[in-house]
Amino acid sequence: MAREENRRITDIGTLKALAHPLRLRLYRLLFVAEAATASQLAEQVDEAVSLVSYHLRKLAEHGLVEEAEARSADARERWWQPSSEGVSIRDEDFRDAPEKVAAHLAASRLFLDQRVEMYRRYLDERAHWGPEWNAAARDSESVLRLTAGELTALQQDLTDLLKRYDEQGRARETAGDTEGREHVALHLYGFPFRV
Repeated sequence: MAREENRRITDIGTLKALAHPLRLRLYRLLFVAEAATASQLAEQVDEAVSLVSYHLRKLAEHGLVEEAEARSADARERWWQPSSEGVSIRDEDFRDAPEKVAAHLAASRLFLDQRVEMYRRYLDERAHWGPEWNAAARDSESVLRLTAGELTALQQDLTDLLKRYDEQGRARETAGDTEGREHVALHLYGFPFRV
C-alpha cells in the first residue's frame, strides 16, 4: 500500500492519540520494523496483546497506522504499519486555543522524554556497541547567532541532508548491503535562548 510521505498533524484529537506514552512507543516500533503484529509489539513493550491491540486501533482511528499486508501464513494475525513515512507537528497549528497550546506542550514534552530515554539506553549500553560505533555516535552542541529565518533555512537544509542519507541507506540495504547496518536515531533541536 502506498503511503504518504509525511503526515502533518494539525488536529488536537490526532495529537492526543499519538501523545500517549505507549502509543508513541508502538508507533516508533512500527516505524522501525515497517510492519508488525500486536503480538510482536507486545513482546517488545512488555504489555498484554489485548492492550497493544487496543492502542493500535486507536492509532488507526486517527490515520496514524493502518493494516499491512500479511507477512505470514497465519490468517489470524493482523499486521500493522505506519500510514505515512513520518509525522510532523508544528507549533503554528496549535496556537489558536489554550487547550491546543496545552496539548502541544504536553506532546512535545513526551516526545522529548522518550528521546532522552532512547539516548540514555544507548549510553548505558555503549560499551557493547564497540569502538567503531562509539566513534561514530558522537554528540555535540553548537551555539549559533541566527535569525528565525536563518534557523528555518538551517532546519530545512538538515532535513534535506537526512532524507538523502536515509534514501541512500535504504537503497543500499535493498541491494543487499546489510553488513554493519543498524537503526540510528538522530535528534536535533534548534531553539532560541537567552543568558
